[in-house]
Amino acid sequence: MRALAAIALAVTLTACGSGAQDLLETAQLEEIQKNPAHARQLYEQIVRDHPDSPQAKTAAERLTALGSAAQ
Repeated sequence: MRALAAIALAVTLTACGSGAQDLLETAQLEEIQKNPAHARQLYEQIVRDHPDSPQAKTAAERLTALGSAAQ
C-alpha cells in the first residue's frame, strides 16, 4: 500500500508540478493511508512554500489536528 502511495506521489509531482493543491491532495492521501508523519511533512511544506494560498489554511488546520509529535 505504501509503495502505491509512493508511486502516486511521484507521478503526481512529476506530471503536475508541486503546487499547493497537488501537495494538499497527496497529504490527504497519506492521511487516508495511515501515514501521518509524511502527511505532516507535506502540510508543513505547503505552509512554508505557499503561505498565501487557500491550501495553506487547510494545511495549518490539519497540522493542528495531527499534533506536532512524530508518530
